Amino acid sequence: MDIKEIQSLIKFVARSGASEVKLETDDIKITIRTGAADSGGETTYIQQIPTPVAQAAPAPPPAAATPAETTTSKKEEDSKYVTIKSPIIGTFYRKPSPDKPAFVEVGDTIGVGDVLCVIEAMKLFNDIESEVSGKIVKVLVDDSSPVEFDQPLFLVDPS
Repeated sequence: MDIKEIQSLIKFVARSGASEVKLETDDIKITIRTGAADSGGETTYIQQIPTPVAQAAPAPPPAAATPAETTTSKKEEDSKYVTIKSPIIGTFYRKPSPDKPAFVEVGDTIGVGDVLCVIEAMKLFNDIESEVSGKIVKVLVDDSSPVEFDQPLFLVDPS
């Protein structure tokens, strides 16, 4: 696969509206993500798959903390928290209107039924209410950004 084919594939995926496309052939692996919530843009990963070689490669030096270990410890740390996820696709808003304060801030104590945010879907504003009581530990989405179904929005400490 040459660079022109890859570029046309990226353009096609961007126009199609798909959020992620993975393509894998014998010698190349391509992942294209468009409109990701965390980056707001387009991300393309291209990985050349090496052909097996009879010689043994030298072992890499040990790292202080590999990204996998860091991710695992982060997940263990976050596992004690309850994740509040988006029930619908739409645009996430922390405030009821631009001139009003946010529904909740980090450190606020919430109860069951408290409104946490609003998600706009097809010109309708849907209040997202808490299903748990606790304290807001982290807001995982930026204000006015698109969210997907089941995307984590808040971390809540239920204790």
